[in-house]
Amino acid sequence: MNFLLIIGGLVLLILGGNWLLKSAVALSLKLEIPKIIIGMTVVSFATSAPELIVSINAALIGKSDLALGNVIGSNIANLGLVLGITLLFGTMEVQKSFYKTDWPVMMIASGLLYFFLIGDHVIVQYEGIILFSFLIIFLIFLLRFQKTAVVDELPEDDEPLPLYKIVLFFVLGGLGLWGGSELLIKGATTLATEFGVTDRVIAVTVVSIGTSIPELAASIIAVVKKEKAISLGNLIGSNIFNILAVLGITSIITPITLIDNRLLTSDIFWMLGISFIILPLVFIPKGYRLNWKDGILLLAAYCIFVYLTI
Repeated sequence: MNFLLIIGGLVLLILGGNWLLKSAVALSLKLEIPKIIIGMTVVSFATSAPELIVSINAALIGKSDLALGNVIGSNIANLGLVLGITLLFGTMEVQKSFYKTDWPVMMIASGLLYFFLIGDHVIVQYEGIILFSFLIIFLIFLLRFQKTAVVDELPEDDEPLPLYKIVLFFVLGGLGLWGGSELLIKGATTLATEFGVTDRVIAVTVVSIGTSIPELAASIIAVVKKEKAISLGNLIGSNIFNILAVLGITSIITPITLIDNRLLTSDIFWMLGISFIILPLVFIPKGYRLNWKDGILLLAAYCIFVYLTI
């Protein structure tokens, strides 16, 4: 029954995210908002919406380890699992913006998260405001100075929708995300209790993989269609958004308290380590690209992480 709740929750999260994205793209076309702005704001929000809703719900009911573990686990999954699988299908060219802005900002965001937790094991409201403000500054910088460095994730054959359909998809998306997060949290927490493991273990494995499915699905689709829609920058951008927006917004609403110390002594170091290793992989042996060998290495690292966690 708990597995059914988890699967049902994941399905609703994926459908909800897709519906929300569809309404957002259609609204951008109707209002004639540049795609680059929608891509860096609404698209990022839509792909990270499952993490956001799950984290807020978890924190509100006192399951902070689900909120923290979900984000930390999703960031590890994005680079270890999603990027690893994507690289098995072909070589990925890396833009210079990777080491000039994207990677440094991701490492700074990850460092801030560690710094906020290491002292009192709580992310309080003003720390959440700092995280979210950093995201706003980063987005303004990208839009103002590095528009050409941002890869547009939206397909060129978007079709405008009538207003009632935009509202319908928006409402369905919101309900799907809310209902999916409720089912996922209920199934995950009950499953953790039954198997005698902590919320943290379920969060950094089952829940984090589930909420990373939108990124994984988008990557596989991009590879099949031979599009460059998903780049290293997009996945790093998702990691940045997870920390600065998901944890930022959640902690503004309610403080996020660390319960299981292994999130701080183990999991966050895996996140920092996999995030850091991407930089040398890009330059060795040939600069500005990642290939299938890097993909195998990242997948192996992710499998080791899951094995040690379980």
